[in-house]
Amino acid sequence: MSPLSAPPLSARLAASRSAGLRHHRRLLTLLSLLLLAAAALTLCLGQSVTPPADVLRVLAGQSVPGASFTVGTLRLPRLLLAAMAGMAFGLGGASVQTLLRNPLASPDIIGITSGAATAAVFGIVVLGLGGVPVQLLAVAAGLGVAALVYLLSWRGGVAGARLILVGIGLSAMLQSATAYILLKAPAWSLQEAMRWLTGSVNGAQLAQALPLLLALLAFGALLLSRSRDLEAMRLGDDAAAALGVRLGRVRLLVTLGAVGLISTATALTGPISFVAFLAGPIAARICAPGRPVLLPAALVGALLVVLGDYAGQFLLPARYPVGVVTGVLGAPYLIYLITRVNRTGGGLA
Repeated sequence: MSPLSAPPLSARLAASRSAGLRHHRRLLTLLSLLLLAAAALTLCLGQSVTPPADVLRVLAGQSVPGASFTVGTLRLPRLLLAAMAGMAFGLGGASVQTLLRNPLASPDIIGITSGAATAAVFGIVVLGLGGVPVQLLAVAAGLGVAALVYLLSWRGGVAGARLILVGIGLSAMLQSATAYILLKAPAWSLQEAMRWLTGSVNGAQLAQALPLLLALLAFGALLLSRSRDLEAMRLGDDAAAALGVRLGRVRLLVTLGAVGLISTATALTGPISFVAFLAGPIAARICAPGRPVLLPAALVGALLVVLGDYAGQFLLPARYPVGVVTGVLGAPYLIYLITRVNRTGGGLA
């Protein structure tokens, strides 16, 4: 094709955007179908096999002997809590990583989940709390740790590398505090408190899913509404400001939304290791260039937790909490990413 007959630049850009949008929609559809397949696997297959027809009858509210207890009481609450916690960790983690333009700036790396977990363990062991008070304490602690990391990192501005190093140091201190509390814990509260070290959806109940659903509707909607601003900020602060992004306002809203999501999920399931860290980079690698990663990251996070929990229950020689499974997956990737970032200074993708 000669230069004279080539389509104009505007037409080529429009075609590229259209192709990227189609790829993004196909990706969201595929991730949603994979999550539905994982949900079907979890509801139908376990220590016993429940026919899909019986599962559908239970989901429709009918009473089915055996299946009503197995599916409605045991499997469904566990699935809902795992999926929503995965969405919260994935969405919150990807938001922070995109905001700071660094894949190492995950909430579980920079201390937010450690703060929520330490507060929850303190509430259970020392204060004798349970239920909603523990959850509120964990959320407040997550917000407090985020504010402290931000303040300690401030030197006329917040550099991503400085914030990560401060967060890692604070996280180590909080983990030491958690270990000390557990060391002094009475036997009756030790088992309940230990879940905050690994992350688990064991014993999930439908009532636990409601606070997480509300957090997803409130904080998740807030983060998704800032998705375009975050994508603009990946180009750098000057470019984002030139595009009309109000940097200070976006940083505040994204930080509040991400910390609220992560802290609520941690209060209900414990700090499920590396989901917030893994979901964003995985989503960035499978997304079309320039497309928002937040919603794909939420779906990837849900898949990681649902499949990790199923593997921990039925596919390994012994039963393990989901946090153990995701920790085994995430630790090698953390080592790889550290070496990659040191070598190339790479971003989220």
